[in-house]
This record gives sequence, structure tokens and C-alpha cells, in this order.
Amino acid sequence: MPSKNTICLWFNGSALDAATFYAATFPDSAVGRVMHAPGDYPAGQQGDVLTVEFTVLGIPCLGLNGGPAFVHSEAFSFQVATDDQAETDRLWSAIVDNGGQESACGWCKDQWGLSWQITPRVLTQAVTDPDRAAAKRAFDAMMEMRKIDIAAIEAAWRG
Repeated sequence: MPSKNTICLWFNGSALDAATFYAATFPDSAVGRVMHAPGDYPAGQQGDVLTVEFTVLGIPCLGLNGGPAFVHSEAFSFQVATDDQAETDRLWSAIVDNGGQESACGWCKDQWGLSWQITPRVLTQAVTDPDRAAAKRAFDAMMEMRKIDIAAIEAAWRG
């Protein structure tokens, strides 16, 4: 039975490639049903991949090959909580080294233009610390980073 709520992501012909990459990169992720267009449509022809059902970290998604009319923006991103530097490094590198690009404060973008926040759990703990001075130190350190450096966040947090 399909999920009651599914994230639909618009692609320009590359939904299956993206879904396959996500399934290979993130745990609890998989490619499901691939639907081919039953007829011609503005962005493709009969038989082309029209939609791809997939999950990313257990979240149901649908990739729609809708053509070039719409592109991804930072207004939508997947936020991935990581447990340690090794996991942070692995996911960041998988995205950036596969045609993606770095951004600030733990954000990066994959080759399809989808934004990702690779966010170590310790960063969230640090910037929400009830000790506002400690939280600000950690926040200020994060603002200078691209990929999050957990040791640097912890050092700033401690003061």
C-alpha cells in the first residue's frame, strides 16, 4: 500500500539515476517501482522513465521526470543527522564528489541540484545548549564551515 504522504521531486530526465545514487549512498534507502510513460508527454516520449518510486533514509519519494521547467532550490533540502565525523565525511564526500557542490554550514548540493544538510547530532546539541554563550560559540564556529568539523564544534562549544 502506498504511503499517504510522499515527497515528489522533479527531475529533468534523471530521476532513476538520482534514485539509484540515493539508494547506494544512504542506509534504509531503495529504488522501487519504475513507471514508463504510456504515451508521449511534453518532456518525453512513450516508454521513457516517467516516475520512480524510491526511499531515502526511510522517507518515501517519487521522482518525476517532468522536464526542464522547474529546478530544485535551497527552499527544500534533506537534513541528515550523522552520528560521527566518519559518517559526516562519507555522506558529504559521496554527494560532493559525485558532481555536487559544497555550500555553507553543512549544506551541499548533489549533481541534480537537490540540497542536503549533513548535520552531526552534536552540532544540534551544541547550538541548542541552554548555556547561550556556549551555543553562540558553537554557532559562530559552524558559520565559518562548509562541511561540519565535529572536533572544532566541540572545542568551540566547550570554550
